[in-house]
Amino acid sequence: MTSKTLSRRGFLGRTVAACAAPMIVSSSVLGRAGAVPPSERITMGFIGLGGQGSGHLFSGGWTYVPGGYLGRDEVQVLGVCDVRQERLEKAQQRVNEHYANKAGTGAYASAEAYRDFRDLLARDDVDAVLMALPFHWHGLMAILAAKAGKDIYSEKPIALTIREGRTLVETVQRYGRVYQAGTQQRSEYGGKFRRACELVRNGRIGTLKEVYAYRPGGGFEPKLRNASKPGISVPEGLDWDLFVGPGPWQPYTGGNAHCGLFAFGDPNWGPHHYDTVQWAIGNDQAGPVELDVQDGHAVLRYENGVAVHACAFPDEPVGEVGGACFVGTEGRVAVDRDRLVADPPDILDEPLGPDDTRLYESNSHSGNFLDAIRTRKRTICDVETAHRSMSLVLLAGMAMQLKRTLAWDPVKEEFPADAEANRLLSYARRPGWQI
Repeated sequence: MTSKTLSRRGFLGRTVAACAAPMIVSSSVLGRAGAVPPSERITMGFIGLGGQGSGHLFSGGWTYVPGGYLGRDEVQVLGVCDVRQERLEKAQQRVNEHYANKAGTGAYASAEAYRDFRDLLARDDVDAVLMALPFHWHGLMAILAAKAGKDIYSEKPIALTIREGRTLVETVQRYGRVYQAGTQQRSEYGGKFRRACELVRNGRIGTLKEVYAYRPGGGFEPKLRNASKPGISVPEGLDWDLFVGPGPWQPYTGGNAHCGLFAFGDPNWGPHHYDTVQWAIGNDQAGPVELDVQDGHAVLRYENGVAVHACAFPDEPVGEVGGACFVGTEGRVAVDRDRLVADPPDILDEPLGPDDTRLYESNSHSGNFLDAIRTRKRTICDVETAHRSMSLVLLAGMAMQLKRTLAWDPVKEEFPADAEANRLLSYARRPGWQI
């Protein structure tokens, strides 16, 4: 790969120059008056500053903490990165204004701005990165971040192919990094999703038979977007070559600079649904053994006989908003971000007993990530768990692409003796972006 990564000497030279001016800082910046001292703060970089990324950084509907990561005293934002210059400059200005106001001086600057993410990853003083990117970028960039020694919070989809997801798992584990996927339903929404999964795990609906995931699956699709439109000049301030990155090259047409450039189906919202499915089934580390298409939707069948339908449960609206419906021999439970319901309703009345299975509890997804960075414990949606959930999305997508029964080996992560299906497990990255 031809690297534009900032050299250590170049970085230090820039840092010395930036720090040459006199600076007056408040006692809170130095860690006095009860504030978190700089030596104990988690230093972070933010890559991708669109709606999702800036929401994490500054506060959005999915961060659940006033002020986002920037508002956390235990975090210091050292870098922001985006291929769009306007977004980049605005984010840098806003971060530095925040810290200047906090320090009580207009001369305090914290965050450097980077067009190329590799320059940010080259910094030895950045502990962790949060990535909210075009879908085809998440897997590769997280792999490179792990190799650079960074802990990682990755928005969905965490990868667009199963082999990319497996490489991500192996790399994160090899380099001993903390990884959190952005499936925040495991932590937020008053514990409704954890409660639903515990009810299923503990047999409150009898033996689990069917699950309805409400979303169709999806995956990688290399086709040219807006193919009928001729290429036009790339707007000033947009690094189109870096936006396309590992995907197959295509010219800028004015309408193809969007997150799902190389995706089909629902690989972004779907992971929320299928993550809940995996959590309740109890197969965070495994997956189905057969894929099929039934009544126009994918069906994923597990070895224990459970069938996961990539569609809604008839006449049950609960499950549409990030959730699922679980049907057993003695009732059903459905959950989403708005409601937790059961049939019969008294399934919800009986509390868990002392010997019942209890699942990993977290009340803050971002807080869980930061705590894991400090303690090096496993996050609530670690890399293996996230990969297995994402695999369900991708497998459902492949079933719809091939429209036939497929045998799947969840241990080897391949279709036995099926070359046509196995070709869908990966794609050839653009030269310069191979792993």
